[in-house]
Amino acid sequence: MEYRIAIVNSSSFGKRFPEHIERLRKIGTVERVRVSGEAHGAELAHALEGFNVVIASVTPFFDAEFFAAKRDLLLLSRHGIGFNNVDIDAAKAAGTLVTTVEPEVERDSVAEGAVAILMDCMRHVSDSHVAANEGRWAERASFVGNGLSGKTLGVIGCGNIGTRVVEILKRGFDMDVMVCDPVRRPEWANEFGVDYVDLDTLVSKADVISLNADLNPTSFHILGKEQFSKMRKGVYVTDDARADLIDQEAMLAALDDGTVAGLAIDVMHDEPPEPTDPYFNHPKVLVTTHIAAYTEECLHGMGEKCVGDVERLVDGKPPVNAKTE
Repeated sequence: MEYRIAIVNSSSFGKRFPEHIERLRKIGTVERVRVSGEAHGAELAHALEGFNVVIASVTPFFDAEFFAAKRDLLLLSRHGIGFNNVDIDAAKAAGTLVTTVEPEVERDSVAEGAVAILMDCMRHVSDSHVAANEGRWAERASFVGNGLSGKTLGVIGCGNIGTRVVEILKRGFDMDVMVCDPVRRPEWANEFGVDYVDLDTLVSKADVISLNADLNPTSFHILGKEQFSKMRKGVYVTDDARADLIDQEAMLAALDDGTVAGLAIDVMHDEPPEPTDPYFNHPKVLVTTHIAAYTEECLHGMGEKCVGDVERLVDGKPPVNAKTE
């Protein structure tokens, strides 16, 4: 069989580790394909015409209409964790195997990324760096920040990544920790002194909120107008999971009225976002370019998994970490 492999919307796969591309080229033709983050359905199927293997980023949306129009796709390998942008039932009906990176591959990097941008936001590190480069040293008193030690942390979504965020901040900063998650891990919670609470309790008591949930109908805009109304003044929020966990309009209002002292966010609704996005250049918002997983260790592991998916397909071996339900 002739294999044609499309690398879709990934800005990192094969760039840092070109040997991953070379291994794929031993299997078939490899091309990079860039489509709109909102692309889906027949439009997306047309853009991927002729390709029977896809290595895909967090966008675009591989929906039921796409799979109805694209019946020759053998494998869709997610260059990341989660299946939020893939209709699994439709893929299964079309005979497409869907795989993803094992959660452990991204765990340390993404959790460390959440903490890194949180601390940058709270301590005005990037702002101070710009001032230093511009010779505005005398303005250093304007970069007074806030500390983490002894504060109350609220984690919304505490699975693979969230548990690691807790471990870092609990051990490193002796924070009190509350978690809101439908799945409870009592032994782990007991070890780290974590309290499971409902969402209202978490947002009303937390000094810092870390969003680490999957995006689904129950978590969409989990931080909205109602939740912000229950927060104490001066809360910090970090989000390197999914942008749509936050109602942007409600967040902007909370930033403006002082409810939220700062937002550190590594994910946007559409990537790349429009330059007019209101988060950009907001004095209380730190936006980074979806780099939470961008460590040497993580990118190598992600690339190995995706290449391995294709090699196993060709060799007729069973997939690893495939979505079958």
